[in-house]
Amino acid sequence: MKVLVNDGMSKSGIDKLTQNGFKVITVTVEQGQLVDFINKNNIIVLLVRSATTVRKDIIDNCPTLKIIGRGGVGMDNIDVDYAREKGLKVINTPAASSSSVAELVIAHLYSCVRFLHNSNRSMPLEGDTHFKVLKKLYAKGVELRGKTLGIIGFGRIGQEVAKIALGIGMNVVFYDLHTESVSLELKFFNKSNLKFDLERSTFKEVLSISDFITLHVPAQKKYVISDAEFNIMKPGVGVINAARGGVVDEVALDKYLTEGKIAFAALDTFENEPKPEIKLLMNPNISLTPHIGAATNEAQDRIGLELAEQIIQILS
Repeated sequence: MKVLVNDGMSKSGIDKLTQNGFKVITVTVEQGQLVDFINKNNIIVLLVRSATTVRKDIIDNCPTLKIIGRGGVGMDNIDVDYAREKGLKVINTPAASSSSVAELVIAHLYSCVRFLHNSNRSMPLEGDTHFKVLKKLYAKGVELRGKTLGIIGFGRIGQEVAKIALGIGMNVVFYDLHTESVSLELKFFNKSNLKFDLERSTFKEVLSISDFITLHVPAQKKYVISDAEFNIMKPGVGVINAARGGVVDEVALDKYLTEGKIAFAALDTFENEPKPEIKLLMNPNISLTPHIGAATNEAQDRIGLELAEQIIQILS
């Protein structure tokens, strides 16, 4: 049985499949050539991440396919319902990358409140000639301890972000369409633990009282945060989007950053991937990463192994 891994997979996942009798093909096939390649090679399983889309053309024209797998959480690049209607299994790894994404969010947050994203741009250019000027420029950082973090979308990733924030002394408020209350358990290195019971706030409350706001929602048909929502936020708020491009109105974000209503933003995902708007890339008040939320060695190992185990179970 042949598995096409079109967007990459960890060695541990490939080894697991190979050991169980699967032939794993790791070449990257161009989107327009996928149907032909799948049919010519009798591919049973197609594994993708975010680069490859699996729409009706592939589902309808590849009769050998039995499983479509997405290495990660969101499956907006796959016509999931249609595939399942046609009898295909569609799988993903919703929990495997939660910790990695959460750590990136907190890394962005620390970077922004201490101007690391900016000073790392300035120091190589001016550090030897304007050291004292830069020291003064970046001397008004703030601490995260005691501040309020608002989390919009409180699934696995949102809850992992909350755990880290609670661990460093932040107040956490959240809004979620489906979750009213959560009991979070923080586990520490010495096997001790603490439990925190959190109750859902209203969307407006989260927007209005948070010092920093981070989004953890799936792809949407319309913006979650746009002009109306920015106007509810307190002055000087920081906004983080490591969820999906298109959940934050980037034009409005740029406007409020320029006006100073928003102190900073951190973006790991963009509306126009893989070509983000140049205004965002050049804005000194935005901390930028190229959609790397799940891109840690540990997460990729978990993703690969989890996909392999699901495939083996389904086809055994």
